[in-house]
Amino acid sequence: MDLDLAPDLMMRGQDDPHGRDLRKRPPTVGQLASRIRDLAARPAQWWHRVGFDPAGPVRVPLDEVDGVRLWLTTWPPDHRTGVHDHSGTEVSILLAGELVEVSIAEEGVSERPLRANRVRVHGGTHTHELTNAGPAFAITLHAQLSPTP
Repeated sequence: MDLDLAPDLMMRGQDDPHGRDLRKRPPTVGQLASRIRDLAARPAQWWHRVGFDPAGPVRVPLDEVDGVRLWLTTWPPDHRTGVHDHSGTEVSILLAGELVEVSIAEEGVSERPLRANRVRVHGGTHTHELTNAGPAFAITLHAQLSPTP
């Protein structure tokens, strides 16, 4: 077989050999989830940046790469976010502590505790409130697609 007839097959994963400007697609929800799951497993890279303030949540930006913003949030005991939704796609994971989510939908209101190390997807019309009803700070890690300019 003459591979010169199919050079594009041999260039798989490389720049376009024809010089076309290829558009980079935004990461999928699964890729966002994978990114925070991977970062959550490496606390040596972020633990020293965690901040605690009993007066309110502390949001610490970590990185912004390939159109994805990463940040940590610490939630003091008895803190509530207030009812809100998310305008863009966001994923989060509870790393430590306790959080309760109250979801508000046409079907009604539901409440459930969030489990540590489980990725949650937020976005669109998902309206909810988070509460730290536990006796200690809770820590979450988030990834969100950056707004396009």
